[in-house]
Order: sequence, then structure tokens, then C-alpha cells
Amino acid sequence: MHAISLPPGEFGGDGIERLFTNRLDPGAHPYYETIATLRVSSHFVIRRDGRLLQSVACSVRAWHAGRSIWRGRESCNDFSIGVELEGAETVPYTGAQYRMLVRLTRALRRRYPIVDIAGHSEIAPGRKTDPGTAFDWTRFRRDLGPSS
Repeated sequence: MHAISLPPGEFGGDGIERLFTNRLDPGAHPYYETIATLRVSSHFVIRRDGRLLQSVACSVRAWHAGRSIWRGRESCNDFSIGVELEGAETVPYTGAQYRMLVRLTRALRRRYPIVDIAGHSEIAPGRKTDPGTAFDWTRFRRDLGPSS
């Protein structure tokens, strides 16, 4: 689970999709010059209005985790599905985002043997802090219900 906004703190533009498809124009915003050479991706993005976008097929590795470890296993990109929430770590996520995240997680659980759901901060502690303090894990887990 991740958080992203491009430019930082701004919502609704096409920067996220452009970043994840390697089409970010470094001249479109001063911040983009600092990240234009990154080659990153995520399987899914959930926009503020709850729209779900898929950048990478779940059967293909996405580049969302970076240097990471989970339960003793390194390189989380090799065995995880990345979900980005359009947001900022200290800005509350929307009800539409939580609803779509629950729907997506349930669908992924039906298709894949998902054991854990973790934040970027948990797989890359000290390096990443998203989805941040604004993400309500209690609400998400309550709305998700028991794993099936």
C-alpha cells in the first residue's frame, strides 16, 4: 500500500499515470525534473474519486517497493501487488478510495493467495513513510472483513 501525488500535494492531474508509463514530461512542472528519470510503476492506482486504474498486469512485476523486505524476504517487487492511493501521507483519504480499495482487495484475494497487506513504510522502514498517518488501517480492515 502506497501514497502518491504529483506534483506533491496536488491531486487530479495526469502526472501519476505519466510517471508509471514512463511518459512524464520534465518540463511540465519543476518537481518533475527531479523524478523524470525514475522508472517506477504500480499495479493499481486509486484516484481520489475512487476510480481504479491499472498500470501493470498482476502477473508482471511492477517497480513500486524498491529496496524492501517483508517477513525475511527481500525484493518485495518480486512477490507483491502494488496499490497506490492518490493522496498525501497527512491528508485523509476519501470514502470513495476506501470503498474501491476494499473491492479491489476482495477481488485480489479471490484470485491470489494473499497472506498479508502492508504499507510501504512497513516493507521499507526508515526509507518510506507511506501510506502515512492519514491512512486509517482500522477502518480498512474493518470494512474488508475477515479474509476468505
